[in-house]
Amino acid sequence: MDGSDFRSFEGPATGAPRVVVIGSGFGGLAAAVRLAGKGYRVTVLERLDAPGGRASVFRQDGFTFDAGPTIITAPFMLEELWASAGAKLSDDATLRPCDPFYTIRFADGEVFRYSGDPAAMLAEVARISPEDVDGYQRFLQKSAGIYSVAFEALADKPFHSIPFTAAAMADLVRLEGYRSVYGMVSRYFKHPHLKTVFSYHPLLVGGNPFTTTAYYCLIAHLERQFGVHYAEGGMGSLIRGLVRVLRENGGEIRCGAEVETILTKNGKACGVKLASGESLEADIVVSNADPGWTYGRLMSEAPRKRWTDRKIAAADYSMGLFVWYFGTRRRFETVGHHTILMGPRYRGLLDDIFIRKTVADDCSLYLHRPTASDPSLAPPGHDAFYVLSPVPNLASGTDWAREGEAYRQRVQRRLEDTVLPGLGAEIISSHFVTPADFETRYLSPLGAGFSLEPKLFQSAWFRPHNLSEEASGLYLVGAGTHPGAGLPGVLSSAKIVADLLPDAAAYQPGAALSVS
Repeated sequence: MDGSDFRSFEGPATGAPRVVVIGSGFGGLAAAVRLAGKGYRVTVLERLDAPGGRASVFRQDGFTFDAGPTIITAPFMLEELWASAGAKLSDDATLRPCDPFYTIRFADGEVFRYSGDPAAMLAEVARISPEDVDGYQRFLQKSAGIYSVAFEALADKPFHSIPFTAAAMADLVRLEGYRSVYGMVSRYFKHPHLKTVFSYHPLLVGGNPFTTTAYYCLIAHLERQFGVHYAEGGMGSLIRGLVRVLRENGGEIRCGAEVETILTKNGKACGVKLASGESLEADIVVSNADPGWTYGRLMSEAPRKRWTDRKIAAADYSMGLFVWYFGTRRRFETVGHHTILMGPRYRGLLDDIFIRKTVADDCSLYLHRPTASDPSLAPPGHDAFYVLSPVPNLASGTDWAREGEAYRQRVQRRLEDTVLPGLGAEIISSHFVTPADFETRYLSPLGAGFSLEPKLFQSAWFRPHNLSEEASGLYLVGAGTHPGAGLPGVLSSAKIVADLLPDAAAYQPGAALSVS
């Protein structure tokens, strides 16, 4: 379809340029809020029945569960996002610091309490391995140096040109970004537990610590500098707040509106066609869908030079996620807000997940107990939990419809053997999702939990650009585009898109930026 026949959507009668945003995850909503704040007429289209995407919320048996993200590491980015639309974050959400950030429990029973207290962290390192204290202090300096470049200078800048990328490569070499996170960490630590503690962070954004660029070592400084926070009421409070700010700036959100095709004319995105048959005209289209879905499905009828079906199929996607949400009839007061349970193997398990694509007998788990900080998410005297296990994406061929319950039981046994004794007798609400659900619910290629894997040659210029290479007037936000997954990355992608466009009053139809 060439986009020549439209029924214009209803919106504020301002005559402002029209923007259609596909998807209402954090990336889509953040882009929508920023562009509405710049005077654009914005409509967000969400195929599901509620906004949020992977950050959606569901309620069951009196419990409230965040479906996806649970960790806030850069609260200043949220404050700046709200301010971009003339609003205050504090009007919609209250952020509370977590202390400790995480409790990391190893298979041998060793426990590391990861916090933002410099003295406490130094003591934890010294307790496990006195000979690693000096290395830890040097690692913090390295992390700060990487942060100043990879996050402060580059994370919210578009990698659209080869000259800009070439200039950034000099920093890459100087900061040893060509190393893996684990390789970098191993230069500073000798004890295997400490190597794990300071290298596992890429898993929170879909990366393998043994292949993810060492730039992600910046997370240690990011957390140390700004802390780890939790939003009262769950991440859903942020989604509701963004929707409110969007509407107050004249934008709208339509749920149950599935986009079938991005319409193009003369090489420019000019609107979308919905599965219902309705066509919506737009000056600008912003896609928060996975780039693999954006290019492989929504633009399947348009000519593509770089992100062809073959290129999309050849890409390496992140691991899959098995996530079990459950509620208990009593509280487990000894369990903190964030607990990481390491399995008996580290590299071996990651090789199974990322390389061999095999569902292993053992597992490592991230246990989220939000009711440790916010009892309102469960009935009085009860607890709400979410436990996440990294697993292979659907390239493994696993039949999750058949294997899902058996895997859930395996996870339950692990929890019972470690931090939640007697769990089985206390469960009164249960629901789990698998990579197959990520594929059908979020249209994620291979059911990947975080879109493209953040390897060196799938980062920055090598990642799908925020300004589409395939059509002018088309912009991409979210985990699969630059700078990558995780809340800071996704919010940065929205800022990049908004910064690429002028205020609505200065927008010239047909003058959308294009990649040379």
